[in-house]
Amino acid sequence: MADLRADYRRDPYANDAEMLSRRLSSSLGRASPKSPTEALQPEAVPPPPVRSRAVRHPLVVFLNFILTVVIVGIVAVGGGVFAAKVQFDRPSALDQARAITVERGVSLSGISEQLQKDGVISSKWLFVGGVLLNRQQGALKAGEYLIPAHASMRDIMEAMVSGKGILYSISIPEGLTSEQIVERLRSEEILVGDIALIPAEGTLLPETFKFTRGDTRESIMTRMQRERERVLADVWERRATDLPVTTPDELVVLASIVEKETALADERSRVAAVFVNRLRLNMRLQSDPTVIYGLFKGAGKPSGFVLSRADLEKQSPYNTYVVDGLPPAPIANPGRASLEAVANPSRTRDLFFVADGSGGHAFAETYEAHLKNVTRWRDISANSGAAITGGETVPADSAVPDPKPADGKPPATKAAVTEPAATGADQPMALTPPDDPNAIDPEAAPGQ
Repeated sequence: MADLRADYRRDPYANDAEMLSRRLSSSLGRASPKSPTEALQPEAVPPPPVRSRAVRHPLVVFLNFILTVVIVGIVAVGGGVFAAKVQFDRPSALDQARAITVERGVSLSGISEQLQKDGVISSKWLFVGGVLLNRQQGALKAGEYLIPAHASMRDIMEAMVSGKGILYSISIPEGLTSEQIVERLRSEEILVGDIALIPAEGTLLPETFKFTRGDTRESIMTRMQRERERVLADVWERRATDLPVTTPDELVVLASIVEKETALADERSRVAAVFVNRLRLNMRLQSDPTVIYGLFKGAGKPSGFVLSRADLEKQSPYNTYVVDGLPPAPIANPGRASLEAVANPSRTRDLFFVADGSGGHAFAETYEAHLKNVTRWRDISANSGAAITGGETVPADSAVPDPKPADGKPPATKAAVTEPAATGADQPMALTPPDDPNAIDPEAAPGQ
């Protein structure tokens, strides 16, 4: 039985000698048991390893100190930057919107001091730091800005970088001369600078222009010139092909006359047609505004001036009562609507128009029909007991060509009945047509 009992520790592939050798080796490597007294004694701690002499070198110690300071500094700066960023983006305590003005040439430090003084920011140094960290110190623009309530410093910085300040507007009415437009710009106190030279007549486009505080008058003037070039090119490209005007400049000249003749949008193309038809028939235009411009140029008609028969007979390159065709230059700065009207006038055979008593005009193809319109207007004017109100002179052409001119010269036309436009600046002037359609009317009503 004992022979059959197997040793559980015996390797089935090892013999007894090998097993005995293994047991002996294991017993020799085992520590001998300690006595109770020895077991209670603490074991000796091994000594620390001896430090290298290189580690104890003063230079190494100094570099370790510097590295520690740098790491601590980076952590401190990072924490400070994070805290400053949070404060830079935090809504302010400003309880209501406030307008601020940043003058041209002010430094970042000066801007921050002004903002803090106005109560818009809490710390000028924090604002300076935030602008520098965002690398926007050279992008802040002068102007007037509306700071909304509770705006953060970042909001203020972004508003000044965009330059979107408080917008103002100036409206230039159609039909003003360049000299009158310059005077209007000079009277706008928010604009700065002066205008050295008055632009040529007809080179400005009257419109409403937006600007911010600190913009210059020259910049507005430049925008008006640039817009005029753009609009004129567009209108000329889409003009009718059978016009009696051959250049864009001639179109501007005729548009300036149409602009001074009527202020009604729905009449411009028909008034333009009257002048276009006259040019085709080689008739004189006989437009009162051209006479006035020849007398006073860009300064405009003085208040209370009355246009007389003698004025109509004065020699002037602008007086279309005595010269053929168009004046040598525009008499005002026409708007886009008048340019469009001349480029594409109504398809009519009208040669005359006269005030109709309601602010508009009555048009006629023949002189006989025109005389009836004139009589009707005189009756309305007499019954009203006063001249019809209005603005700039709006003359009505009232002439017919001589069907058989004896000398071969362009047929003359007769004087017109005029009505002012809707601005209320001037009184009307009426010339009653005489029996002879080629004669200049000697009768003039007061007020022009």
